[in-house]
Amino acid sequence: MATVTSARTPRALLAPVPTRAPAPQAPALPPVSRAPLAIAAVVGVALLAWTWTQHGTKPAVLLLLGMGLGAALFHSRFGFTSAWRQLVAVGNGTGLRAHTVLLGATATIFAVLIGSGVGLFGTIAAPSAGKIGIGLLVGSFVFAVGMQLGGACASGTLFAVGAGQTSIVLTLGGFVAGSTLAAWQAPLWQDLPALDPVLFADWFGGTGWAWAGSLIVTVAALAAVWAVSRAVQARRTPPPVDVVPSARTAGARMVRGSWPLLVGALVLAVLGGLVLVVSGGAWGVTSAFALWGAKLVGVLGGHPETWAFYGPERQAASLAGPVLADKTSLTNIGIIVGAALASAASGAWRLHTRVPGNVAAGALLGGILMGVGARLAGGCNIGAYLAGIASGSLHGWIWGAVALLGTWAGIRLRPVFGLGVPKPTDSVC
Repeated sequence: MATVTSARTPRALLAPVPTRAPAPQAPALPPVSRAPLAIAAVVGVALLAWTWTQHGTKPAVLLLLGMGLGAALFHSRFGFTSAWRQLVAVGNGTGLRAHTVLLGATATIFAVLIGSGVGLFGTIAAPSAGKIGIGLLVGSFVFAVGMQLGGACASGTLFAVGAGQTSIVLTLGGFVAGSTLAAWQAPLWQDLPALDPVLFADWFGGTGWAWAGSLIVTVAALAAVWAVSRAVQARRTPPPVDVVPSARTAGARMVRGSWPLLVGALVLAVLGGLVLVVSGGAWGVTSAFALWGAKLVGVLGGHPETWAFYGPERQAASLAGPVLADKTSLTNIGIIVGAALASAASGAWRLHTRVPGNVAAGALLGGILMGVGARLAGGCNIGAYLAGIASGSLHGWIWGAVALLGTWAGIRLRPVFGLGVPKPTDSVC
């Protein structure tokens, strides 16, 4: 067995952080899943054609960007749920450090786009700033507990569904149900005590070069998170992160194999920047789940248009319009299709027909908690954490810090539903 570096040995900032054993070698890829690949390709082309002809170029571009996000999420297996679980349970900060790269790269792109006021299709790039109050604190905690029970975050739910993971379909169902419940009962939480949003750019004047100052603050804070996660991992020397099957050559890995987390982070940052410049707003996920649920309620004879949540003009217009004209729905659907294409090309698409009852219960409950939590907090791991921090908004940092506490609580509930928790003695985590 290869020698593992001592935790006390000085190392360069970017050198590998020690683990209790070397990372295993990635197994070879299975053959392409031809039938799922063909079906996903037909669905993707048909959706693009329909969206473009019926709703125009901008929605079609957003759907295409969603497909790119889905492919990048799957190829890099870029996760938030597993990254926080590995950090809290055994001290492996590999995933969290990948988050800092994603956040830093996205913040850089956002600073340029928002600071210069650019946009396409008549939009102007705007930051995502959220209020700081009880809703944010309770919602982010509840969301994180739900992540650990449901087995995926907001973006992870979508790409796992695209890859054929049946249990995550239940998580998605719970997510829609929880989001719809929260939208229906909006008067219970919309007026909870909260302070106004805090943008770092406002500390430097709010416009132009102020976004450079905001970026400096954000990057400095992310560098501190990177350094702390390295120190924690060096002290605890946890198991290495598990690996997935991959192609043997760089060219094949681009299409079929797994991507390094850092590559996935950079690709996701670029695609997220494109969503911002095309739509005028940051990439989000969970508002679409409330919309899908409200649409279903309407089909079943209910009247979601009377809910306070859909009182504002923008929300009312979204409810009245078609799903394939809604920005967040477009990117969500695109993520599912893009992940299906990527997983089928990798030979990893699998439809699991048997899900244990306790796992199914955890998936459903976790989804409901995430749906409710996202509405209380004003966003999820994408709309609040990623978009908030990348926009230089203090609420994104608070969301992430409280989500770590929720992760700790969720990990302790996982065994109740037959779900595993990484241990220091495991060979991988």
